[in-house]
Amino acid sequence: MQGADHIDLSGQAAIVTGGTRGLGRQIAAVLAQAGAAVTVCGRTVPDDLPDGVAFHAADIRDPEQAKALVDAVAQKHGRLDILVNNAGGSPQAAAATASARFFDAILKLNLHAAMYMSQAAFAHMQPAGRGSIINIASVSGIRPSPMTAAYGAAKAGLLSLTQSLAQEWGPDGVRVNAIIAGLMQTETAEETYGDEQAQAAVARSMPLQRMGTGDDVAGAVLWLSSSLASWVSGARINVDGGGERPYFLDLVKGN
Repeated sequence: MQGADHIDLSGQAAIVTGGTRGLGRQIAAVLAQAGAAVTVCGRTVPDDLPDGVAFHAADIRDPEQAKALVDAVAQKHGRLDILVNNAGGSPQAAAATASARFFDAILKLNLHAAMYMSQAAFAHMQPAGRGSIINIASVSGIRPSPMTAAYGAAKAGLLSLTQSLAQEWGPDGVRVNAIIAGLMQTETAEETYGDEQAQAAVARSMPLQRMGTGDDVAGAVLWLSSSLASWVSGARINVDGGGERPYFLDLVKGN
């Protein structure tokens, strides 16, 4: 990522959940490029990882496994400076027929896991009097999210959690922030937005005329991880290219 060499995270230890693919993989790569010792986690060992990134097998929806992961990284490096709660996602499901099991699973992945990881990380950050926790949220948490209602509710909860933890843990030197990711170009873009033509139309609708990339989110994470953001906590930072075009503008066009 261009510009990553201007921020030095050498000597710091970081964890990126869901960091084996997609946005999480790019976040992990950029933090490693800046000098951090980065660990990603997942239930399945990936075929490959970016340089400087290690893997630890864990299902962070289980609080005991989340704690074991954090403790292992902190013990290995003698510290834990950065936690990026990136793991998340959801398939589409109609709210009227979504099962209780489905709803619980989406909340566990997108909200509960972030709480478990944050609690475990705080236990190491508090004695050191420093630390940065960054929650990757979504525009689904700040506007209606039809067909992914559970996901939207979880991300809204994550935004609330971010500000509450920032208030509670600020006196201990631990900063907690959230990134509200907009419409992103990922490996699942076709499933979410449609074919290339549909994605191009979505891109043209954005004020900056393109969808977001992993580098866009990773750049915000890098800044929030650094001393440049030392007085930033409880923030909700929109990384969304200017936001989605209001639908009413198309309805009144030509009137």
